[in-house]
Amino acid sequence: MRTVDWTVMFLWLVSLVSFGMYRGRGSSTTSKYLLAGKTMPWYAMGLSILATQASAITFISTTGQGFVDGMRFVQFYFGLPIAMVLLSATAVPIFHRAKVFTAYEYLEQRFDAKTRALVGLIFLIQRGLAAGIGLYAPAVALASVLGWSDRLITVLIGVLVITYTASGGIKALTWADVQQMAMIFIALILSLIVVVHALPANISFLDALHLAGAAGRLNIVDLHLDLSDRYNLWSGLIGGGFLALAYFGCDQSQVQRYLTGKSIAQSRLSLLFNATVKIPMQLFILFIGVMVFVLSLFTPGPMIFQPAEAARAAQTSAWKPVEQQFRQTFERRRDAAQQLAASIRSGGTQKTASLAAFRSAESDYRKARERGLDIVQTLHGGERFDDTNYIFLSFVREYLPAGLVGLVIGVIFSASMGSTSGEINSLATVSVVDIYRRFFVRGRSDRHYLTASRLLTVFWGAYAVAFAAWGARGFGALIVRVNIVGSLFYGGLLGVFVLAFFCKKVGGTAAFWGVLAGEAAIFSVARFTDISFLWYNVVGCIVVVAVALAISKTQPAAGCAE
Repeated sequence: MRTVDWTVMFLWLVSLVSFGMYRGRGSSTTSKYLLAGKTMPWYAMGLSILATQASAITFISTTGQGFVDGMRFVQFYFGLPIAMVLLSATAVPIFHRAKVFTAYEYLEQRFDAKTRALVGLIFLIQRGLAAGIGLYAPAVALASVLGWSDRLITVLIGVLVITYTASGGIKALTWADVQQMAMIFIALILSLIVVVHALPANISFLDALHLAGAAGRLNIVDLHLDLSDRYNLWSGLIGGGFLALAYFGCDQSQVQRYLTGKSIAQSRLSLLFNATVKIPMQLFILFIGVMVFVLSLFTPGPMIFQPAEAARAAQTSAWKPVEQQFRQTFERRRDAAQQLAASIRSGGTQKTASLAAFRSAESDYRKARERGLDIVQTLHGGERFDDTNYIFLSFVREYLPAGLVGLVIGVIFSASMGSTSGEINSLATVSVVDIYRRFFVRGRSDRHYLTASRLLTVFWGAYAVAFAAWGARGFGALIVRVNIVGSLFYGGLLGVFVLAFFCKKVGGTAAFWGVLAGEAAIFSVARFTDISFLWYNVVGCIVVVAVALAISKTQPAAGCAE
């Protein structure tokens, strides 16, 4: 990066942290620190909820996903709008009227203390793991651009996050998220403008769309039902719907956002805002990746997008012939793309033949790149290597003008900060409200619990940094499949809240054993089948409800509400 890029990145990060600390002033009670005194407007909550999903790894990976696999990844979110409507009608009014700090506090009101403690501990395990992984993944990717060690980046992000989150609580991070989302939208729009402008002069935007479609990159909907495929209409609507219900209805990092609302109506609006914005935003990010792919048809790119691994592989004897073949296939694909675009514009009889030639050249190019990836995989002892997360960063480094590079890198930094701040704040909240105050230190002053909240925010921030810097290296598979972490636990959480909301005759003991059975079922499915992780949420929820109802059969009139 150039001097102007460093300046822009530094100014952006300083302004973000300063703005968060400024807006977080006055968090002088536990209620104000953990729930912003229930004063937040719907748009701030909505953008903050959106920001926790727009993590740095999502920002980097989704564009890469569009590059390598097209737009079908958006099906992952097809169940989200339905989930938001259902939660607006159920969870939002129930949690608000219960006057709780956490979703798990409500479980004691409905069931008993042991169910609350069990679910709270499950959340701490799941979200604590996700916080470290979510911090580590973007740090590794940014290290290749900045030339810093990933540990240094991890510590820097952690220190910035802890600074404004520990001082101002959820009010500070919510307003920082609002500023962050505004800048993310600006950075995405500017990135698309740059990539379209960088296309060859004889390739119009319409030509680019035709080429993307010919390469199978505009494949938004897949109607094929396959339980092992995570990206089709059915896994998105059903599995993704259950995941969204669990994430936004049972995960404290999300529930806490809409518990800060001025009213039930304001909290509902924040969820409905996400229902309308999330899918278009994901489509837009994926489309940027697709346009970067079209640009790559005409401009030579690296065979391996991870610079350090490419340099290491280049030292092997197998590299040179594979790289030569890769360059040859690129030239054939470039010529075929030009011919296809020309035949489409002319409307001549050569369109079918040009399309077949282009697809054949694209297949040969992809195979040549895969052989390069195989060399890196061999160097890693056969462990699968995926450089998708580096594709967009490669585009940023090569094509964005001075200043804009620093802005985009700063936005990726802040995206990581936004998701991490939400996680450590919710971890601190559950630790204080559901564990510390409930089971260990009861009856102390509000100031005592406010201090405990701040100290536990620092603790969980330090934990996330330490895990990301020194522990996450052993979790490579989970970093690639970061969404699986949540799905291993969310089905159990969703099941117990279904019982709480709708099965009024089910007691605490039945719910407790139902959760344990649901988690056992999820881990068994993950271990012994190849079913896509999205379906874990369905399996876990069904098992929790079924087991709890079965146990409750010993009691008269057990069942779910009509």
